[in-house]
Amino acid sequence: MHRLWPPPSATGLDDGALDDAELDATLAAHYAWPEKRAVPYVRVNFVSSLDGAVTVDGQSGGLGNAADKKVFDLLRELAEVVLVGAGTVRTEKYNGVQRNTRGRDTPPPVAVVTGSADLEPTSALFSDTVVPPLILTLESAPADRRGAITEAGGEVVVLPRLTPDVLLAELGRRGLTRVLCEGGPSLLGALHAADAVDELCLTVAPLLVGGEGGRIAHGPSGPPPRRMTLVGALHADDALLLRYRRSPDPTDAADAPPPV
Repeated sequence: MHRLWPPPSATGLDDGALDDAELDATLAAHYAWPEKRAVPYVRVNFVSSLDGAVTVDGQSGGLGNAADKKVFDLLRELAEVVLVGAGTVRTEKYNGVQRNTRGRDTPPPVAVVTGSADLEPTSALFSDTVVPPLILTLESAPADRRGAITEAGGEVVVLPRLTPDVLLAELGRRGLTRVLCEGGPSLLGALHAADAVDELCLTVAPLLVGGEGGRIAHGPSGPPPRRMTLVGALHADDALLLRYRRSPDPTDAADAPPPV
C-alpha cells in the first residue's frame, strides 16, 4: 500500500510505501476523526467499480481487495456507531462489529434503518454480535416484527420519521456522534439530500463491471451538488482508496472539520 495524498514528504515518510509494521498505526492516523463535537459527524464508506457499479452479482464484496477490507474494518473500529439501511443488511448478510475497540469497552453497535422492521430475528445481525443492534423504525411497523426483534436481542427504537435529522438526533442523544454510514444507496441519497454527509471514503476498484449495477447514491432530485475536498488517497493493488471531506461554506463554517 502507498500513500498518494497527503504527500509522503508532509507525513515524515521518505516514500509512499507503508510496510506491515507501520501500516496499522499509519492507517489509524490517516483516517483519524476530527475533534469530537456535540452534533453527529457522518462518515460514509463505499466501494465502486471504475464504471460506477456498487455491486457484482448483487453484493459489494466482489469489488473489494485486501486493502479495502482492512480499511473497512478500521473505519468500524474508529466509529461510535455503524448506520446502515435494512436492504444492505439483508443483501450483505450483516453481523455485529466484533473487532478491536480502540480502547473502548465494546465495539460500536450497528444501527439499522427500517420502516417495516423487516429483519430476520435468527440472522447473524442478532446472533453474532457483541452489542445489541439498534433497530430504528416507525410506529407503523408491524408489532409482531418489533416484538420478534426485541426477543432476538435487538433494541427497537420507534421514531416519528426516518429522516436524516431525526436519525442523527437520536444517535446524538445517545452520545454516538461519530457515525459511519455503510449504505445503501437510498440511505446515502437521503443523507445527501439533507446535506448531512461530512465525509466520503470511497474505494475505486480496478474493474469494469457493466450490466445494470447502481451508483453509490440515489434519492430525491433537487439538492445542489456538495463540494468535497480530497484529504487522503491510498493506492493498493491498482485500487484507489479516497477520502473526501465537505468543503466549508458560509452556511456551515461553524461546524466544519479542521483542515488536514
